[in-house]
Amino acid sequence: MKAGDKCQILKIYVSEDSKYMGHNLYNAVVFKLKELGIAGVTVMRGIEGYGEGKTIRTTRILDLSSSLPVIIEAIDTKEQIEKAIPVIDQMINEGLVIVTDVNVIKYGRDKKIK
Repeated sequence: MKAGDKCQILKIYVSEDSKYMGHNLYNAVVFKLKELGIAGVTVMRGIEGYGEGKTIRTTRILDLSSSLPVIIEAIDTKEQIEKAIPVIDQMINEGLVIVTDVNVIKYGRDKKIK
């Protein structure tokens, strides 16, 4: 993947307490996507949200939840994301999985000449 490439974001919304084979699902997904050679993956923890069941999860102290929303974003070429989708589909049994087209403006560090 390089600047100027037309790529895709694979975005996965799950609960932070979701599991896969006894491990945190988000962690298992990151390692699986790394195995598949995906260019970049980031996991973000939400401070508040709800999903299909409409139960609000929040970090507010009075309503502290152990199942906050987690968003996993993976970015790579369309071909790489398409390769990852069947694998991710087998790992995710609840949540939301979406794919969006994006244009990469910058990827990696600038190589400065001294």
